[in-house]
Amino acid sequence: MNRTALSPLLETDVMPPAFPGIVEHFGTGDGPAGVVVICEHAANRLAADWPALGGDLGLDSAARDAHIAWDIGALGLSRELALRLAPACGGAVLVHAPLSRLVYDLNRAPDHPGAMPERSEVFDIPGNQNLTPAQRLARTRALYLPFHETLRAEIAALVARGRRPALIAVHSFTPVFFGQTRDVEFGVIHDDDTALTDATLAAAGTSGLVTRLNEPYSAEGDVTHTIRLHATPLRLQNTMLEIRNDLIATPQGQADVAARIAPVLERALSAVGCL
Repeated sequence: MNRTALSPLLETDVMPPAFPGIVEHFGTGDGPAGVVVICEHAANRLAADWPALGGDLGLDSAARDAHIAWDIGALGLSRELALRLAPACGGAVLVHAPLSRLVYDLNRAPDHPGAMPERSEVFDIPGNQNLTPAQRLARTRALYLPFHETLRAEIAALVARGRRPALIAVHSFTPVFFGQTRDVEFGVIHDDDTALTDATLAAAGTSGLVTRLNEPYSAEGDVTHTIRLHATPLRLQNTMLEIRNDLIATPQGQADVAARIAPVLERALSAVGCL
């Protein structure tokens, strides 16, 4: 039998460890949670100790702190939303990323150019230039596969216990992109199944936020990969939220926006039969 060996790393580094998704549970009930909150761009941490994962990617501190490295405020907002949704949903699960999306964007498939981008907006990413197939494979094994296995396992455990959780992916976006100002504050994005997104949009008038459908991104830009991977096969209700990051850059801002959005989501989840 012929066997084709995978290419080894083209560096002196050993294979990096796996970085699985980080899981947090909210709610004190013994029953299965009714909502899974996902934050794929939660962290701006780089793999400085692991050359196979790009090390510091050749970035200075300004670039590491900028929106290109993570979704500013998204993790804090995700926690606030999970906390507020847990009572109505019988609990909530939050799964978030351990490393920066510049090491690997967990909301992109391994063959997508944006999975390990050479450039993000106006920033070059030196550590992502001219990656070899072996280097791309190392990052896929270290980040993409463990994260999505973590998320898949959490969802499967809930389904096995008789619950069909809704999946809500939480992201943030920069107010100015390529020099263009964005006035939208709250974007609600759908993939093929529009039910929860439509219900969220219908309820969003009470939030006081400038809310639009499929802005500033849409599924046409391949931004719904995680939803497509985990919600669609099980026919779970799902939506993706985008919040302008100047509104959630501080813990107080995260709490304030969550207080506006959580009731919207509760009404939407109830409308589609998830509560």
